[in-house]
Amino acid sequence: MGYIEIPVDVPAIITESLTRRFGSLTAVQDVNLAVAAGQFYGFLGPNGAGKSTTIKMLTGLMVPSAGRMQILGLDLATHLLDVKRQIGVVPEGMALFGRLTGAESLNFAGRMYGLDRETAAQRAAELLDFMGLSSQPKTLIADYSHGMQKKLAMAAAVIHGPKVLFLDEPFEGVDAIASGTLKAMLQRMIARGVTIFLTSHVLEIVERLCTHVGIIHNGRLVAQGSLDDLRSGVAAGSGNRVEKLSLEEFFLQTVGGARSTAQELSWLG
Repeated sequence: MGYIEIPVDVPAIITESLTRRFGSLTAVQDVNLAVAAGQFYGFLGPNGAGKSTTIKMLTGLMVPSAGRMQILGLDLATHLLDVKRQIGVVPEGMALFGRLTGAESLNFAGRMYGLDRETAAQRAAELLDFMGLSSQPKTLIADYSHGMQKKLAMAAAVIHGPKVLFLDEPFEGVDAIASGTLKAMLQRMIARGVTIFLTSHVLEIVERLCTHVGIIHNGRLVAQGSLDDLRSGVAAGSGNRVEKLSLEEFFLQTVGGARSTAQELSWLG
């Protein structure tokens, strides 16, 4: 199929002045991301900050208004198909076909990524079993619970063995059991050298899983680096005493969203 060989030392994700405008609204402005291969990268920001727009551009679902993007050393403007063969995506809306069964959906995904029929069927069966979705083989996806659909979307995104995995709010609406299954799989992928680019509003999950973090606010990248460096880079306390902040504390200080006690709702008692 004409796959391009990717050198092992090439950065997973690089953007230069990445910008996206919608008429007079600039949703993403001059974002310069740098994600090394094998990193578990958490991409954070308040609602409407530009996270999903950035992921859509990085995965070829949206064309930027300005700037450049490289995935695994390949420029998306000239090698979009080659990039899509190397990545997996769990989008915000999951994009599943409700009138298919789980097995049919995974077989379709595998074939679309170029797997032969036998390999696609074998991997589909393994993924359904791993995700705990094999007990009701004739159930349509439309009848899956939200958590089951999340697990199936994840399975479809990894069936071809991607080198970079993009996850937009993968744990939203997922129960503790399903969440544990997904986390175990992601940690296994990181151990094998896969790069994961994750957005989540649950900062505790990001703090537990990610090694590096970028924070976007009002469309601009306002912080980027290893989680330990970012948390240690802001002084907490008084005098010469410096404490390592939690990710939540660092996030709130960075985006200016620290909780205010100045305003109260009197009718709440």
